[in-house]
Amino acid sequence: MPPEPSSTTPVQDYLDRPAPGATENHLVVPRSLAQSMPLRWQQVFVGLMADLHDAYGHLPWPDYKVIPSRWELLVDLDEEQLAAAGYHADLGADGDLEYRDAAERLVTDAEHRRVLAPVLDPLPEAAAGRVEPRPAAPL
Repeated sequence: MPPEPSSTTPVQDYLDRPAPGATENHLVVPRSLAQSMPLRWQQVFVGLMADLHDAYGHLPWPDYKVIPSRWELLVDLDEEQLAAAGYHADLGADGDLEYRDAAERLVTDAEHRRVLAPVLDPLPEAAAGRVEPRPAAPL
């Protein structure tokens, strides 16, 4: 049996499965972690980034605002997180808390609805210095 050919879309293949920092349209690499990689990895990474920017630097890149977020239950969010996720909570006519979306539609399953909400960044800032990697598994 002949060997399977290598994929022609390895980045897409890798990022189509769950991967930290990957969304449908973007890949976020925390700077503190990139700067903490071993020197050889940093050299390769910088080379790849330089090639990417050389090839696509002519496109109108926007500035990006990265907001650390997690999928959380709507009922577990505070007012600020609710607002950032596009929801708000008020007391209903019966005195119970009601959740509504930005279009003022009642959310009937708030205790089961997960939304992407801002959270405190659990990763150190780039200025914090080196982040030690997880120790290698024993051989």
